[in-house]
Amino acid sequence: MESSIDRIRLSQTAKEQLIKLKRNTKIDQWNILCRWAFCRSLAEPTTPSPVPIPTDSNVEMTWRVFGGEMSDVLAIALKQRCYNDNLGIDKETLATQFRLHLHRGIGYLAGDPNIKKIEDLTAIALQPHGRV
Repeated sequence: MESSIDRIRLSQTAKEQLIKLKRNTKIDQWNILCRWAFCRSLAEPTTPSPVPIPTDSNVEMTWRVFGGEMSDVLAIALKQRCYNDNLGIDKETLATQFRLHLHRGIGYLAGDPNIKKIEDLTAIALQPHGRV
């Protein structure tokens, strides 16, 4: 499946939050942490606030690197979420919503005082609706 998102560039704030998560979880790859963050945000019933997100860091990846073997599933999950939220599923809306979900999820994970190791991430995934 072709994604409507080609490249992903993070904000400097998100980069700093990911550095903290890398240190705590010992997960070295940005893309894996970003997948966790994206899914964490999708698990929230509310839509992310439509805030401007700068692309001022040097962390950049392609959609394929972000999604890995799950890139098609993640693209479908994004489209379904936009549909459920009564948003469009045009390329621009999908790209905007992806960035909002990704950055919100990174903020949630980095701000969670219970995430001190990789097992804490899996504990979140095992909770109802992905929340602790």
